[in-house]
Amino acid sequence: MQAVKAGTRPPWVGFAAAVWVGISAGNSYCFPLYSHSLKTVLGFSQQQLTILGVANDFGENTGILPGIACNYFPPWVVLLVGVFSCFFGYGVIWLAISQTVVNMPYWVLWIALVLAANSSAWLGTAVIVTNLRNFPLSRGTVAGLLKGYIALSAAVFTEVCTMLLNGSAPAIVLVFTLGIPVICLTLMYYVRPCTPASEADPSENGHFLFTQGTSLLLAIFLLSTTILKNTLNLNDTISYTFIAIMVVLLLSPLAIPIKMTLFPARKKLLRPAESSDSLVSVEGDSKTDPLLTPSSSAANLTSFHESDSEVNMLLAVGEGAIKKKRRPRRGEDFSFHEAMMKADFWLLWMTYFLGVGSGVTVLNNLAQIGASLGFDDTNTLLTSAIFSAGLVAVPLNTIPRTFWTMVTQIIMVLTYLLYASALDGTLYAATALLGTCYGVQIAIMISTSSELFGLKNFGIIFNFMQLGNPLGALLFSGMLAGYIYDTEEAKQGTSSCMGPACFRFTFLVLACVCGVGTILSLILTLRIRPVYQMLYAGGSFRLPQSAGHR
Repeated sequence: MQAVKAGTRPPWVGFAAAVWVGISAGNSYCFPLYSHSLKTVLGFSQQQLTILGVANDFGENTGILPGIACNYFPPWVVLLVGVFSCFFGYGVIWLAISQTVVNMPYWVLWIALVLAANSSAWLGTAVIVTNLRNFPLSRGTVAGLLKGYIALSAAVFTEVCTMLLNGSAPAIVLVFTLGIPVICLTLMYYVRPCTPASEADPSENGHFLFTQGTSLLLAIFLLSTTILKNTLNLNDTISYTFIAIMVVLLLSPLAIPIKMTLFPARKKLLRPAESSDSLVSVEGDSKTDPLLTPSSSAANLTSFHESDSEVNMLLAVGEGAIKKKRRPRRGEDFSFHEAMMKADFWLLWMTYFLGVGSGVTVLNNLAQIGASLGFDDTNTLLTSAIFSAGLVAVPLNTIPRTFWTMVTQIIMVLTYLLYASALDGTLYAATALLGTCYGVQIAIMISTSSELFGLKNFGIIFNFMQLGNPLGALLFSGMLAGYIYDTEEAKQGTSSCMGPACFRFTFLVLACVCGVGTILSLILTLRIRPVYQMLYAGGSFRLPQSAGHR
């Protein structure tokens, strides 16, 4: 596939297409939209329903194969697998929930949910990996924006469900079955790799700020309109107008390539680099080997002490007399096996497991949490949960992004205690706080993985990190929350558990879990701060000289 120089329109057209594919990739976040119907129509217990939620989380976060595929196949192939997974998985769920097929076996439904949610891994991995490689110097911003749009998909589909489908669970599942494949098949050509820039583009920050602003505006709009729909009796004209405005906001990233077409930059394009190992020269420039004049970040990441023997060794290696492979240092490209040998890898995994794994427990049981406290408006609850999930966590004066992981986990401890207290008027606020922390931690994990371990095998590494989500769901949701709920329901002798006791003990356990996560986040932040001081020594991200990407 032909590479295109950085700064030209195709990378930004691809980014705009990735926004729509990202919205499609967030289908797994929408489990609460139809989980209640699964329970009532098929007669499942709460524990059976939470195990289905685990299937959803397992499929969503099992992305090792998509990560490997990104290293060997073009993005359209990875997207095509996601399309088929979505169509067949949600097709089976629709047959069951619409009672087109009666008495569908539980295990078939479980496998169908894994397959349906696994489409998120294929679609999301394709757009995130491709765009991080297209914009390596803005990888943190790109990761946060795309993951933010993926998180906002739950609000987008909630808007569609409430405004157009009158809250029909079978109808929204049918949209997943047919609508998502159509969107991805239409746009997959535009999600393609382009040659990245080796130096920062001054206009890039402005473009990303515009995209961040429109995504925040979209989040506010979705929350506001969902509340209006559930509190006022809106007619069809107003509902359709809201949908049209939502579509315009989703199309807003296209304004960037349109602006670049109408008002092309007069300055010379930045020099492209196929990889950071390439020695790039421009016609007419002096051909200076960049290894002779390393950047400050590259110099900091190389050996601090050189003796005469080391110089001789390097000369021997250069002449081919000795073949020596140096282990990568943090900030350079790691293989998956090399990354797994690092303590920072497992610290990052554990903090993700404890934070996001506990957060997904609440999101999976959100409908039942609301119902147990007397709230039937689960659509507004879901929208408030993802309201600010796309905030981008950036380093502060070379302080690592994991500092924000620590901050959000402290907030989550307080949020779980707020849930456990069941105070009047706190449910929506607690859910919005939790959704914000949940989304920020996902974006932090993606950005930090790319900064510590490079982009060459990024798809495999970050998808392995995401396994913390389904494992947390299995442990905290399937084995803890579902069991506590069913026990309380049996004590009450009713078909649905009512009152704070249904989830109180679960929330207290989750608060303790996030307390441990806070300590681990602090340890990780202190460990990797020297790396961020090197990478951000000039005030913005500097690509290490040896950190190639494909």
